[in-house]
Order: sequence, then C-alpha cells, then structure tokens
Amino acid sequence: MTKINKISGIIITYNEEKNIERCLKSLVSVCDEIVVVDSFSKDATQDICAKYEVKFIQNAFQGHIEQKNYALSQAKYEHVLSLDADEALSDQLKESILECKNNGLDQAYKFNRFTNFCGQWIKHCDWYPDTKVRLWNKNFGHWGGTNPHDSVILSDTTPKHLKGDILHYSYYTLSEFFERSLKYAKISARAMHEQGRKAPLSKVLGSTLFRFFKDYVIKLGFLDGLNGLIICGTNSHTTFIKYIYLKTLNKGKSIDG
Repeated sequence: MTKINKISGIIITYNEEKNIERCLKSLVSVCDEIVVVDSFSKDATQDICAKYEVKFIQNAFQGHIEQKNYALSQAKYEHVLSLDADEALSDQLKESILECKNNGLDQAYKFNRFTNFCGQWIKHCDWYPDTKVRLWNKNFGHWGGTNPHDSVILSDTTPKHLKGDILHYSYYTLSEFFERSLKYAKISARAMHEQGRKAPLSKVLGSTLFRFFKDYVIKLGFLDGLNGLIICGTNSHTTFIKYIYLKTLNKGKSIDG
C-alpha cells in the first residue's frame, strides 16, 4: 500500500504583499496545511493569505529564529516544509517532494536554493547551490544559528538531497539590497555582542578581505558579471560594517541614529 505523509507548510511574514502569493501557490499542491505567522503587517499580506486556506497567526517579532520556531510549534503535522515569503518551490522540487510523500517521508531533506538578484539568476558568488534543510520531521530538528542567519539544527538524522530548487526572489532593486545589508549587519553585530564576541583589527580586516576573495574568486562571482561584483563587494562591505558595529557596541555605544 502506498504510504502518504502529511506536511505542514510554514512561513513567517511582515509586509510581504509583493511575494507571498507566489510562495503560497507553490506550496498548495504539496502541503496539507499552510501556517503563516505574521508580524502585524501593514500592507495587503493578510488579505492575500485570506484567498487561500491558510492558518494565519499574528505574533510579535522577537527575531528570525524565535519567530520561525514559534511557527514550527503551530504546525499540525510532524513533517514541516519551511519557506521564506520571498521563496517558492520549483516545479521539479514539487515533483520530488510529492514522490517522497507517496513513498513515505524520511526524517529530513535538503534542497538547493537559486537566487534571483535584480532580475538575474545568480549562479556563483557563494549564492548557489546554497543548500538548505527545509523539509524535516519537527521531532528531529529546530531553528538555530545566529540572527539573522537562521538554519535548521538536526539531531540523530542526516538529510537526504532532493532534485529541484527553492527559487529565491531576494532583491528587486540595488537600494533594497544595500539597505537590507546594513540592517542585517546591525542584527548580526547585536547577536555577536550578546555572545561576548570581540572584534580585533586583525579580525575586521582579515574577515573583510577574505569574504571578497572567497566570493569573487574562489566561488567564481566574477562569472556573474556586474551584479556578481556588486554582490561580492557589498557582502564584503557588510562584513566590515558588522565588525565595526560590534566594536562600537563593545565600547558601550549605540549603533542607531
């Protein structure tokens, strides 16, 4: 007899009217319920979700990891499929997941993530394949890492790799990329400060230079043309700013304003 496993799709949102419908459409054929945890969006996110059969919950945002673990706790089924609102499943990945459902789901799966930057699919810059665990039995894993760079922490299981991509529609404009990079630098610096991390000058300079060399040369970012240079340069600059913010926080000063 064919074994069918049920899957809960989980998404966290805040002002995602530009992305959420694409994400939901990609999940409806593979998920048996969809849970959206929203941080009190001020745009049409909730109205768009109301067009679909989703469990819509509003919860105050305390951090990416905290919000995703809260969403995890709201899932009805043991197996969860987690996407960000600006992501969607490719057709090939949907077929791979459905095949696994029909044959009986294992404890965890990982997929490649393919990112679209200002209209261009980025094939290098350490942005692809960018493998992520996004489908797993919630009894064997939870969200961890350091905000804003969350990841699924698994215990007692090894994820299997499925064919197909998570399609990541990351940035529509350069200004959006620059602004979000600065925001993430602040979040990372605060998380590192709370962990008691230090930022000696050697760390600041070494990490900044190595980040550019790794992404642009080792990871072949130059093959992505001008956008590859923009991505690698900005990521290196963000690393520099992150450590400068950390040094500022360690001195007891504010990084706001």
